[in-house]
Amino acid sequence: MRIMLTNDDGIDAPGLAVLEDIARNLSDDVWVVAPQEEQSGQARAVTLTAPVRVREEGTKRYSVSGTPSDAVLLGVLEILKDHRPDLILSGVNRGQNLAEDTSQSGTVAAAIEGMHLGVPSIALSQSRNFRRGETIPWETSRVWGPRVVRELLKTGWPRAVVMNVNFPDRPPEDVAGVEVTRQGFRDEAISHLDKRMDLRGGEYFWIGYVGKLSEPADGTDLRAIYDGRISVTPLNIDMTDHGFRDQLARTFVPPRLG
Repeated sequence: MRIMLTNDDGIDAPGLAVLEDIARNLSDDVWVVAPQEEQSGQARAVTLTAPVRVREEGTKRYSVSGTPSDAVLLGVLEILKDHRPDLILSGVNRGQNLAEDTSQSGTVAAAIEGMHLGVPSIALSQSRNFRRGETIPWETSRVWGPRVVRELLKTGWPRAVVMNVNFPDRPPEDVAGVEVTRQGFRDEAISHLDKRMDLRGGEYFWIGYVGKLSEPADGTDLRAIYDGRISVTPLNIDMTDHGFRDQLARTFVPPRLG
């Protein structure tokens, strides 16, 4: 099985090294095609107004001067065009990709790009910051990742679906199991602006996330992570609210002909 790895934290990210360990538990044919620099929050951005360059970093290892989606496009359509990957793994992201995070995530976007190109794809993220003052428990992803990916490969999933896996912010021995979840939604916005002043008196901003833990419903990705379980969520990009669509359709009734 040929596995291609990518991420949005950049080719030198510690989570990518963890992902390589996961992949080598599954196959000896592992390729890395990842952004040259961090691209967190780029979502499904594709570089259309500048050239994208590829640099060989080592054996089966390439960096791309673009977004996570660029990396997947270059990996599948150029670097591995003569023998396309059988599986794309994206991550392991430095931080959770839960609830509404998924629409901004470059990690998830890379998996979606792989899915569009016909390659089964899984996004993996390591939650952090739920335990104040402690380091990111990368060992949790390293230990549990191969188990989860193997089980997903054995089960399979529809072509138009990507799998979104999040590991809880706790040591591997404290993980409370694996739960198949649905995408949650936080009960408050966590986006934050930090306004600062430069040395010439001009304002600038850092954008980030803060906020208290929400109270998510059972069965959601948020609830699983809060409770120490690994969250596995099947995602597709149909963002239609089908319930309200039916209601709205009764408002805009097509006129009868004749």
